[in-house]
Amino acid sequence: MKTRVVNGSIMASLTAVVVVLWVMFASVPKTSAIPAFSRKYQTSCTTCHNNYPELNDFGEAFKKNGFKFPKDDETFVKEPPVLLGSKAQKEAFPEAVYPGEIPGFLPIAFRYSGNFNWNRKQPPAIAAAGYAPRTDLFVPNTLTIISAGSFGENLSFWIDNDISTNGSGALGGLGDGYLKYNDLGHIFHLPKNALNVRFGQFELELPISQARTIYPSGFDIFSEPSVAAAPGTTNNPFVLGTPQRGIEFGGYPNNGNFIWSVGFVDGTNSAYGQSFPLKTRNTKDVYVRVSQRFNLERDPESRNAIQAAGPTGPRDHTSIRFGGFYYYGKNQLNLDGVAFPGLGIVNEPFYRVGADIRFKYRHLELFGVGMHGHDQNLMENAAMTGFAPAKAVNFSGGFAGSNYWIFPWMIAYMRYDFVNSPTDFANGTPASQYTTRNRFSPGYQILVRANIKVIGEYGYHWGQPYAGATPGSTLYFRPNSFVTGIDYVF
Repeated sequence: MKTRVVNGSIMASLTAVVVVLWVMFASVPKTSAIPAFSRKYQTSCTTCHNNYPELNDFGEAFKKNGFKFPKDDETFVKEPPVLLGSKAQKEAFPEAVYPGEIPGFLPIAFRYSGNFNWNRKQPPAIAAAGYAPRTDLFVPNTLTIISAGSFGENLSFWIDNDISTNGSGALGGLGDGYLKYNDLGHIFHLPKNALNVRFGQFELELPISQARTIYPSGFDIFSEPSVAAAPGTTNNPFVLGTPQRGIEFGGYPNNGNFIWSVGFVDGTNSAYGQSFPLKTRNTKDVYVRVSQRFNLERDPESRNAIQAAGPTGPRDHTSIRFGGFYYYGKNQLNLDGVAFPGLGIVNEPFYRVGADIRFKYRHLELFGVGMHGHDQNLMENAAMTGFAPAKAVNFSGGFAGSNYWIFPWMIAYMRYDFVNSPTDFANGTPASQYTTRNRFSPGYQILVRANIKVIGEYGYHWGQPYAGATPGSTLYFRPNSFVTGIDYVF
């Protein structure tokens, strides 16, 4: 009973802190510090975001149009671009350099996030293996620089970089950095934006963005590597959610209701927080995604508009989207002189396949993603002269959740993540009480201003086993946590 009283006092104190933060921010005068596109068009962040960084229907259309308004862009621009040439040069091409443009202002924005973390008290046996403090102030403490814009009619660019994380910058690195050519398909007389191409480093066309998620915690299945128990050779650090270097062809004809993407990438990403070393391969991986949205608006005018019309103004269309994705690669391990002397390079094909669904209706959004992973696995043959097939390493999992806008500035959500992976039980060291890791994450987000929000999320985790006081006994501990903090862009 005493423990419950203490925990109740802690949660009451946390609630009081959140309320104080809310009152403080609500009393701050309205800020004029707004991100790059808001400055260019002199408009609110809510034009493209219902809850940044997630895009609404207009924001999706803006992004797909090369970071330009979908219609009559020139009439809405308040800071015109600098023209790099004249109309005469365009008409004289290829006898002259094709003219372009650069932004008339420095298109740079910053995003800062800092959180207060509370962790459940650890049993002594767990703390001895890796102690976690009960409370931790402003971790992660992240400052991100973002630059994006267009170089003319068809060229657009994006760069984002974490220049400081955890107060040190040790984990900071390039997120996305790419150049994109829109509507390449007009050469072949295809519908507008039926064929585009981008190259550089970018997040794959995932069902829901891991890089620009609204949640303080990532999606567990998008961060799952693959490792075999001994004596298997599989040791694949690849995770689907990290940026890739490569080239991607894709398109979104029919107002973006149908989306397709085919990417050819290095596949040699390094997963933050993973202990696996970066691998080098000569082959390239392939990622394919298709999705189809069905617009469920009854009114034809709203259905065909960029956003549906409502009594309080534009809103997202009532819609349902189905999609599927497939990733194929070949993990190459040089085990010569390491685990298997004299046996050289090991090639292990692998794939990830999944499906997704997303439903939007007024203030409610429901979504779900399921994924299966498969890695070829080998083991040394009896003669120790080569490798023989072994049982493949498979895992599966996904997530499902909902977002509900209580008010345009107050959002409540619930998310459930689950992963069933033998990697968690490799070498006889289970990481979960059961064969599936699961996590429930209820949370809230409050837009104090269009570019400032207070967040909060509670994580109810799977049971983590540890040795009990009685020899041979096993106890279980749930490393539950609560995070709250601020997030703003300017």
